[in-house]
Amino acid sequence: MKRYILHAPFSIYHFEADVWEHSVHKHTYFEIIFILNGSGMHHINGHAYEYASDDVFLLGPEDFHHFEIAETTEFCFVRFEESIDKQQFGQSEPAWQPIIKALLNTSSQSRGSIVIDKLEKQKLLHLLATLEAECANERSAYFEIVRDSILRSMLLVLARNLFSQSSSNKVKKASIEAILMHIRQHIFQPEFLTIGHLAVTFNYAPTYVSLFFKRHTGESLKHYIIRYKVRIIESRLLYSNRTLTEIADEFGYTDESHLCKQFRKYTGVSPVSFRNAVAQL
Repeated sequence: MKRYILHAPFSIYHFEADVWEHSVHKHTYFEIIFILNGSGMHHINGHAYEYASDDVFLLGPEDFHHFEIAETTEFCFVRFEESIDKQQFGQSEPAWQPIIKALLNTSSQSRGSIVIDKLEKQKLLHLLATLEAECANERSAYFEIVRDSILRSMLLVLARNLFSQSSSNKVKKASIEAILMHIRQHIFQPEFLTIGHLAVTFNYAPTYVSLFFKRHTGESLKHYIIRYKVRIIESRLLYSNRTLTEIADEFGYTDESHLCKQFRKYTGVSPVSFRNAVAQL
């Protein structure tokens, strides 16, 4: 499956289409998808959702999707790296930071369009218009600060809508979506990803956890966790100057050698070769 790469921390792509020309694909980034006009079907992770004007979707790096356009559709894609919630603010973190972190680590794709309320949709569209206007003049004073502030406001509105939905629309604790969400939230904490911990957390017998996971995802629990780690490590190699030792420590590897061995097994190349190859492009 093709994976699209974002070569900058942020981009915005506004276009109109009668036919969707992209095959099913994944990304190395997050994206907010605005449906400004038109209708059709949005296929996400093997599920199909009808879309119409003013719908809003939020996709993460491991989500795969494509559109089936029924009526000429005007799209706007706001693409950004996960670093949006990792700014450094000294001793205390701003109030928005844990909210955005929770949003980006919560599986929202099984709900289709996140926002239902018309007034909330209008607020997001106003923010989008402001963001596009700001991006039209990237040389203006404080551009990046203003741009990031608008993007955070968008994400906070999305979080407010996602987290305030009725309990009937929330992911049930014992569902596969909840397990996937748990893995994403604790990907830097290996002790929370063991079969024993998952069994206690989701009230399953340890022998059933792996069977349940594979039945609903088509791959083993261990393979999914490693593959998800490798995807984030690829992002670290692409968009940060962290050393292999620092990355290994961040992900709980025993040492740099263990990280390199696992990365090579799942990608076919060493982390150093991966970083150097991309740098040469």
